[in-house]
Amino acid sequence: MILYEYPCNERVRSLLRVEYLFDRLFHFMKGEDARCHQIALAALFDLLDVCERTDVRTAILQDMDKHRASLGALRDHPGVDVHTLDGLLEELRTTSSELSGLGRIGQCLRDNEWLVSLRGRVTVPGGSSPVDMPSYYAWQMRAPEERNRHLQQWVAPLMPLQRCMALILRLLRDAGQPSDHQAEQGAYQEMLGGKSFQMLRVWVDPKLFVFPEISANKYVIWVRFSMLDNDFKAHPAGCTIAFRLARCNL
Repeated sequence: MILYEYPCNERVRSLLRVEYLFDRLFHFMKGEDARCHQIALAALFDLLDVCERTDVRTAILQDMDKHRASLGALRDHPGVDVHTLDGLLEELRTTSSELSGLGRIGQCLRDNEWLVSLRGRVTVPGGSSPVDMPSYYAWQMRAPEERNRHLQQWVAPLMPLQRCMALILRLLRDAGQPSDHQAEQGAYQEMLGGKSFQMLRVWVDPKLFVFPEISANKYVIWVRFSMLDNDFKAHPAGCTIAFRLARCNL
């Protein structure tokens, strides 16, 4: 099954974007080819851009505090596994402390003149070529192990942010229980009656070659399935589509 996720507010959308960038960063860091490490660096710079445009750190810390308070209130509820709850609260406390102890996210990277120069060149088409930045080309010619060690050093200041973000999204995803549905003529609508969610998750069979276009507010959820033709233009599916839906909220 292919999973599609839809954020119902801008805070969750920002978290999903950060998660996507970290996934690209970690994937290409594993490669040995210098071109893989170039993509990793581009993802690292994109993460810095996201952190500069939005105060991701403050938003995440606010979410962590809210989750600790709501989970702590469950301690006296019947049927709650106190051992599991305490472990989760400790994980929230530890990761939150790591992030709150940092200053501006990635400031040490901004203080690195060589990285700042490279960051400016990467945004120019072909600007990081050997002709334009021979020092970067020289770095690319170093052993893969050495390049990987440098990348790990540069990524390390962002890891508290990554751990907090991953924990918040894990809690949010675990809060949604998937259920089976059918989209008649490729469309599904569900009335909510004023109840809002933070994220919707849709699973669909890859053999159907369709993708969902999702929208939601506190009154209704819409899921419309489309498919691409040979010219890569989207068209309504127009047939009954079986799918799974999870509504996530903390």
